Amino acid sequence: MKNGLRVREGGADGPLLLLLHGLGATGAVWSGWESVLARRWPGRWVAPDLPGHGGSAELAGYTFQALADAVRPLVDPDGRTVVLGHSLGGVLALTLAGQVPLAGVVGLGIKVAWTGAELDRAGALARRPVTWFDAEAEAITRHLRVSGLAGLVAPEDEAARDGVREEGGRWRLALDPRAFGVGAPDMAGLVDRSLSPVVLARGENDPMNTDDQITFPGVRVSTLAGLGHNAHVEDPQRCMDLLGQPESGPSRR
Repeated sequence: MKNGLRVREGGADGPLLLLLHGLGATGAVWSGWESVLARRWPGRWVAPDLPGHGGSAELAGYTFQALADAVRPLVDPDGRTVVLGHSLGGVLALTLAGQVPLAGVVGLGIKVAWTGAELDRAGALARRPVTWFDAEAEAITRHLRVSGLAGLVAPEDEAARDGVREEGGRWRLALDPRAFGVGAPDMAGLVDRSLSPVVLARGENDPMNTDDQITFPGVRVSTLAGLGHNAHVEDPQRCMDLLGQPESGPSRR
């Protein structure tokens, strides 16, 4: 544990890659990256469970700023950190990019446009009490559905089992449901405030966004053919390509 966060890490001295998962997932969602990172990343990497997820502590309230503040101590102060965030994690990556020196930031699969009805549904989920299950398998099935990993991650996989926990003989999602109330990101403002090069990317088949919605002045946009919302799970190799040269971070082009 580091500052209340359960983290996975590896690599050696060199530039730091901070990997931030999406809403409902855990840091174990990056487990398929470890062999790729060993070959292609010339430094350290850290993949925390976000607050209120997996084995990390809950927050009193969930905002993009509060979540970013929680992971900010993981960033190296030397400016050589690249942050790759998926969905919610991508918003946190951009939030950090406006506040601390980074070598670069990649936001993958961020939902940019939200309707009032979608925000109302998210708010209702945030107000619901924890759901309890009599069997671990039932809880894992719900976790995979909530995190969007159903069909991509096997129930026996670490990324599935890390998303649930047992208490008093019953099972629940490790996710604090209040995290659903985080709201919609101010993407234009986040991009404008970034002190670092920004890459925004999406899977071609991601229903949560479009190419136009992730297009902003001065930002490199990448669409990953044939992939969906969880492109980082589907094809770690291709997502690694988004990082560019790690010594200087992703480039604007």
